[in-house]
Amino acid sequence: MIPMSYSAEVANARASGGAIVALESTIITHGMPFPQNVETARLVEDDVRAAGATPATIAVLDGTLHIGLEPNQLDALGQARGVAKLSRADIAACIATGETGATTVAATMIAAHLADIHVFATGGIGGVHRGAEHSFDISADLQELAQTPVTVVGAGAKAILDLPKTFEVLETLGVPVIAYGQDMLPAFWSAQSDLRAPLRMDSPAAIARAQQMRTAMGLKGGQLVANPIPRDAEIPADVLAPIIAQALSEADAKGITAKQVTPFLLGRIFELTAGQSLVANIALVRNNARLAAQIAVAMQK
Repeated sequence: MIPMSYSAEVANARASGGAIVALESTIITHGMPFPQNVETARLVEDDVRAAGATPATIAVLDGTLHIGLEPNQLDALGQARGVAKLSRADIAACIATGETGATTVAATMIAAHLADIHVFATGGIGGVHRGAEHSFDISADLQELAQTPVTVVGAGAKAILDLPKTFEVLETLGVPVIAYGQDMLPAFWSAQSDLRAPLRMDSPAAIARAQQMRTAMGLKGGQLVANPIPRDAEIPADVLAPIIAQALSEADAKGITAKQVTPFLLGRIFELTAGQSLVANIALVRNNARLAAQIAVAMQK
């Protein structure tokens, strides 16, 4: 028996057959400082509600898998120290040992599927890290997309990654990658990359039908919806390139590896852009939440 708890809001949505959107919790514990992390999480939840769906922020608290957090739980998680960063490899152990952890993309997909939630909004997925041909550092998010039937809405993969290799792996794994409203894939903080999208769709209803058709055909896995950051909030790719290169060089010099790489890089890029990357990050995750809610509503219809 899995110890699971639903927030009152999510429980009501389940009972009434309402649309629900899963939200990760690492953005709260590992992505931003307090109180901005909690403020952003609440804004994202409100964006989901405004688009007609119910937000379900997912986390493990004292060994219980929470599908949706009450306001006091969100506040406590935003100020907690030493919170584990959970993926497929360690979410079960965290629950079994009664600990607290925040869910990454992979872990959030697993929890969403357990709760019969079909759409998940995040900032951007993990992927193949630069230099992976030596480090073999590849995010579990990619394998999760290949096997767990959840539609993930993000601004592409995080720009600190090796984007061509990331999308090549997704193609090999048979994961549909859908650019929303444009022909080129976005690059997280930048609305456009130089990579052409394998698929393009221009409406939430089309994206919803695509996932439902995969289910009807017995195809495993979900799909990645690459939703470009709003143009007025983006940081151009040519501005970011030298900043990312500097942050990567510093991480290498400090010997930072494994799960510590992404938080270090995001923090260093925040410093090097004088906070602009965080402003862009908030804009893109809110944009993704709105689209995810529209897709979830379309699925219910």
